[in-house]
Amino acid sequence: MAIAENIEAVLKKIDEAACKIGKKRDDITLVAVSKMHPVEKILEAKKYGLSIFGESKAQELLQKYEMVPDVKWHFIGHLQRNKVKYIIDKVDLIQSLDSIELAQEIDKRAKKIGKKMPVLIEINIGKEPSKSGIYEEELDEFVKKVSEFENIILSGIMTIPPVTEDKNKTRDYFKRMRFLFETLKQFDLPNSNIKFLSMGMTDDFDIAIEEGANIVRVGTGIFGRRM
Repeated sequence: MAIAENIEAVLKKIDEAACKIGKKRDDITLVAVSKMHPVEKILEAKKYGLSIFGESKAQELLQKYEMVPDVKWHFIGHLQRNKVKYIIDKVDLIQSLDSIELAQEIDKRAKKIGKKMPVLIEINIGKEPSKSGIYEEELDEFVKKVSEFENIILSGIMTIPPVTEDKNKTRDYFKRMRFLFETLKQFDLPNSNIKFLSMGMTDDFDIAIEEGANIVRVGTGIFGRRM
């Protein structure tokens, strides 16, 4: 029953955080981060009502895709260009667009199958060398280039902030992302529908919601620690 109890606890926390800003649970999309967790756990989470799962490696997503029917998949990790062709028809959202070269490949592969691929731009909000994503000051120029691709739908932004024990610092990163998100919504861009701000994981998704996130990505809080 652990997964069922975990899901209940996560949903309660989402309710509480959303309520603080006058929103409801339905306003927040919960992505269950299933990477490195077995199919059995994903099926159990599905049984208890979860329907969107996040993977960060193309090969792992492909293995699970056929075994977990009737759910949606988000790609949330660094996506190599040579892996795009394998997942383009299987995911509903790519949350980790971090280069124009990757955008070109996504556009090309989406066009081949007649798909308009929703994507989020990954922002490296803490400017950490170990993480993917563009810097916030690069966003203006980057979105203009991405919006030129006819088979991509630019749908918002995503981040993974630096790990810190200081919740105020985490909140500051999320506030900056909210500012970027609201600014981006004012742009008059083709091939775009800016509606998603994806930020917040197991340890901080409540703060992320309070600061404007409408997609949160929770793995450990649902599935427990990876073995």
